[in-house]
Amino acid sequence: MKKLLFAAVASAFVLSSCNTGTGVENAKVETEIDSVSYALGVSISANLKQGNLDDVNAAALGKGVSDYFSDGETMFTEEEANKFLQGYFQKLTERVAAKAKEEGEAFLAENGKKAGVITTESGLQYEVITEGTGAKPAATDIVKVHYTGTLINGEKFDSSFDRQEPAQFPLNRVIKGWTEGVQLMSVGSKYKFYIPSELAYGANAQPGSKIKPNSTLIFEVELLEIVKEEAKN
Repeated sequence: MKKLLFAAVASAFVLSSCNTGTGVENAKVETEIDSVSYALGVSISANLKQGNLDDVNAAALGKGVSDYFSDGETMFTEEEANKFLQGYFQKLTERVAAKAKEEGEAFLAENGKKAGVITTESGLQYEVITEGTGAKPAATDIVKVHYTGTLINGEKFDSSFDRQEPAQFPLNRVIKGWTEGVQLMSVGSKYKFYIPSELAYGANAQPGSKIKPNSTLIFEVELLEIVKEEAKN
């Protein structure tokens, strides 16, 4: 809702800064406030798209802002608008989550049939890219890894390789799929994990991330080291 309120306020600035009577498509971007207004429009669009509202009716959005600021009658009071939007976004979140779960289950069902892919009792899937010869970590160990995380559509959402710095964490303080999967690895190994949503973040969306509710995640993980006690500090 905070993003929505920001978008509504910003829209007011955008529309009020446009040359009245000329139409949005003819609005001029010449002064500093014009540029601020245009930048707000880009930011609004990005926020709406990130919130799965890329099909928003821009004309209706503009009419709502125009009606409100022209002191004319609006279809909703502020209270009614907020209540309506809360209900809509709840339904939208549920639809997005249901779709992600369905797509994830279909992906895992097909992926599990591939040669070299092993499915554990929990539903975690993995394949060995390189088998190391070092020790295997316990859940209570701290590990150092390099990894890349992608969605099932291939979109990357995180990578220690991109940061050029390995990640280090207690193995029992991460998602269940990591805790289970990395314990299968020997130091020096490189595995690919296919993690069902219930072993990842479940129905919880990750703020600021591309990970939506009920997302199935894919991680390519290289186990570099089991961190010794003296190296933890």
